[in-house]
Amino acid sequence: MDLSPLQVLLHDSGLDSLLPFAQEDFLQQIKHGDFPRWRDRLAQLPSIRPSSLNYGSKVSIGNARDSDHQTLSLLKEQLREFIPWRKGPFDLFGIDIDTEWQSNLKWDRLVDQISPLHSRKVLDVGCGNGYYGFRMLQAGADFVLGLDPHIAYVAQFWLLKHFAATAPVFVLPLSLEQLPAPLNFFDTVFSMGVIYHRRSPIDHILQLKSCLRPGGELVIESICVDGTEGYCLTPQKKYARMSNVWFVPSIATLLQWLSRCGLTEITVVDESVTATTEQRKTEWMPYESLADALDENNVDLTIEGLPAPKRVVVTAIRPY
Repeated sequence: MDLSPLQVLLHDSGLDSLLPFAQEDFLQQIKHGDFPRWRDRLAQLPSIRPSSLNYGSKVSIGNARDSDHQTLSLLKEQLREFIPWRKGPFDLFGIDIDTEWQSNLKWDRLVDQISPLHSRKVLDVGCGNGYYGFRMLQAGADFVLGLDPHIAYVAQFWLLKHFAATAPVFVLPLSLEQLPAPLNFFDTVFSMGVIYHRRSPIDHILQLKSCLRPGGELVIESICVDGTEGYCLTPQKKYARMSNVWFVPSIATLLQWLSRCGLTEITVVDESVTATTEQRKTEWMPYESLADALDENNVDLTIEGLPAPKRVVVTAIRPY
């Protein structure tokens, strides 16, 4: 990967403290056993110049006329080597990647409820393969920096970026905790589907807050359960087949956490229940999905007998 555009952007933005993470030396230190294999696969991608870039509901890069049938057949096989594709959907040169999540549905529910992203500098924590980053560009963001420690998802982003090199969206294989604090920089910070995986949700919110400039907006999305202020579900072992879920708050509790962390103008902008048409198995994610996590006789319960997940999106402002 050519990291020089990101290096220039970080330097010009005054984010020199992040430059060590945008260096080849940092990538060489990654210990994940599959990382060399993914880098080899990325190096084998064909060089196809896309005739168009469209960051709409289905993020589309090029079309089938941009290359020959043999090259595109090979590319499809290469894309399959990066399974599972969870966030999306994508279309690469006419190859339809039907991802597990129809992430466009979540984006459509929130994009008109948050502060406009036009000319904003955005941080997307737990960004996965960068799908939302492309949507943020469509909404007018100046640039988007994504963070995700899951190397498989970062490799998917680098694959997409290979064909959309000029897009001002970048993903680094980092967790939020690795960032130097405070940054006090970003206009909007997103944390979608992350907080219930953190052992300390309060620390997570404080770290997100420290990345915002004064007056900046936090957009936080979480699984939630019904309950009063102060109630939080703490699974004994697994929740909806996930072993890394620590705290699932009620909406009132999430609002209380944000307030205790000093954020203001806290607003619930969306509440929803994820349907199995929005999150499901596909050819591009053939493993267990939402339907496998719910009680087959009562979809209001998980297979562990706990309340089935609902989701909430909340915005909050870092005060001046």
